[in-house]
Amino acid sequence: MNPRLPSFLKTALLATALLGAGHAYAASDSEGIVVYNAQHESLTKAWVEGFTRDTGIKVTLRNGDDSEMGNQLVQEGSASAADVFLTENSPAMALVSNAGLLAPVASSTLEQVGAAYRPAQGKWVGIAARSTVFVYNKSKLTEAQLPKSLMDLATPAWKGRWAASPAGADFQAIVAAVLELKGEAATLDWLKGMKANATAYRGNSAVLKAVNAGQADAGVIYHYYAFVDQNKTGENSNNTALHYFKHKDPGAFVSISGGGVLASSKHQQEAQAFLQWITGKNGQAILETGNSFEYAVGKGAASNPKLVPLAQLDAPAVDASKLNSKKVVELMTQAGLL
Repeated sequence: MNPRLPSFLKTALLATALLGAGHAYAASDSEGIVVYNAQHESLTKAWVEGFTRDTGIKVTLRNGDDSEMGNQLVQEGSASAADVFLTENSPAMALVSNAGLLAPVASSTLEQVGAAYRPAQGKWVGIAARSTVFVYNKSKLTEAQLPKSLMDLATPAWKGRWAASPAGADFQAIVAAVLELKGEAATLDWLKGMKANATAYRGNSAVLKAVNAGQADAGVIYHYYAFVDQNKTGENSNNTALHYFKHKDPGAFVSISGGGVLASSKHQQEAQAFLQWITGKNGQAILETGNSFEYAVGKGAASNPKLVPLAQLDAPAVDASKLNSKKVVELMTQAGLL
């Protein structure tokens, strides 16, 4: 390879070559790659199986949640065994990126994903997305009674009427978007209103189940929890409906799941090839045909047809690389939610 080529271009060309080399390359490297995975295990497993089938490169998964994995990587630093990091939400990826632990993503990979779903600095890339929604019990609320904005939920009218999972990375990503869009003072006021008004549950599934059972009139979750339940028995969602805030409201925030390559990885080429595969045609097709019900973010990639199209969500523009998980934890603790 031409030694005068920029390093990022070399990486892109090598990743492309690996995808074409397939099993022939795998024979020369039996180690494969290690992925620290905070995405849903079933979705990542489908990606891994497809990638290994197409390239012959082995993948070892170490599963955990966003905050756990992100903080572990920061603690491990350059001694980490990880080659790739996958998240459900972007704040954990921003944490690792801001610690200087990520290598630039190959430009050919970045170009496969819409600009709205990747940070400008190119240290990681979007791999999937999920929309914030207001799930409500149809016997408790009519469409005319639904809030116009997520921010309305801090007013006295909603006292004791809604639920959320404040300790989870999902909800904290939503708060991070409120912080970026509204500023620190307004976010703290909203969180104090939430402390007064909302009932805390552990996990979005528990919130959905509580709303379905009428224990809460409504809740704030990500869209796919309801779709996944409906795809099974619907027993935890049949009494509910989803309200999309739209109008660039903080409640219309679309959270990006991210993928990044660790700068300390000794398998840069294979790691870059993995991200390229996930964000490419075959990887994004799994989001269209599978049962994760998360949005595809690849250019021209279709999401599951049961979903409200991304383009119709009218989500606010949020720079995912600026979502500040540490400040969110500080503010939520100050408000008494954590």
